[in-house]
Amino acid sequence: MPVRPVGQRDAFFDNAKYLAIVLVAVGHAWEPLRQGSRAVTALYTLVYAFHMPAFVIISGYFSRTFDGSFGRLKRLVTGVVVPYVVFETAYTLFTRWSSEDPGRPVSLLDPLYLTWFLAALFVWRLTTPLWRLVRWPLPVALVLAMLATLSPSIGHDLDLQRVLQFLPYFVCGLLLRPEHFRLVRRREVRRLAVAVAGCALGVAYWAVPRMDYAWFFHADSARELGAPFWYGPLMTLAAFGCSVVLVACFLAWVPGRRMWFTALGAGTLSGYLLHGFVAQAAEHWGWYEPAWMRGPVGVVVVTAVAATVMTGLCTPSVRRLFRCVTEPGMQWAFRRAAGDRRAAG
Repeated sequence: MPVRPVGQRDAFFDNAKYLAIVLVAVGHAWEPLRQGSRAVTALYTLVYAFHMPAFVIISGYFSRTFDGSFGRLKRLVTGVVVPYVVFETAYTLFTRWSSEDPGRPVSLLDPLYLTWFLAALFVWRLTTPLWRLVRWPLPVALVLAMLATLSPSIGHDLDLQRVLQFLPYFVCGLLLRPEHFRLVRRREVRRLAVAVAGCALGVAYWAVPRMDYAWFFHADSARELGAPFWYGPLMTLAAFGCSVVLVACFLAWVPGRRMWFTALGAGTLSGYLLHGFVAQAAEHWGWYEPAWMRGPVGVVVVTAVAATVMTGLCTPSVRRLFRCVTEPGMQWAFRRAAGDRRAAG
């Protein structure tokens, strides 16, 4: 992995973020097609086993330098808190219309739909300095995730169940170094990744009638999923091992050079936050109702449309249009740092 000039973005990570966000959109588009289709459900399960873990791991990797300084706290507010407040409110209002539930309250403590990731990222990033102090950060994070599955009473405040169950992936990202990414991109690993992914798809197809894919959502306790309490810790470890292997397979095939979609990796936040409106509108307007949508042609069309829509939402023009709510500067809201004041004086 060559040394990049200061300020230049890494094409590998931009490619990874773009490809992962496309899979997020495709996964959401497949949701209405799962019923009655074992093949779609298997693909859905496989994608959900690694696409959000990949995002969380990458988020952890890029949070390694978070130290609670003025600049990074400001960025946390403008890049995470403000978008969360704006889109939590927007999705609530949109859901009132699309679900015909005009009484749905706006609650910043109960993340709606895909806004949970911003709430979780806020909590994870604030705890980053703590994980530098812990002697065994990943085992501790795994224990917390395992304990979370035992308690259905954690509540929905900031979607704490998801925050804790996805925590090991974030901590894993904090522990990674550039050489780890070089390791998974070796030619022999890429070849192995194809075989592993093929086997994983076969296992997913086999598991459809035997396992609840909701375990990969990391959103509920074992009791809420209708399983004995002791399933929770075991499934946490099993899902973590499975997801990390699949994330490695995914990263092994991410191009390291600049591609036509590399620049779109910088716009994944806007794509993530905006595509949910399209997904919900598609169901509200009955786009999935034609019978042919349930067949192979429909699955291909839905997949292509989802990927195209997400690609459009990640473009620089869309990113600039929505920057006022996804990446606001908000200089007016903050005092200048002490160093800036001294420099100005």
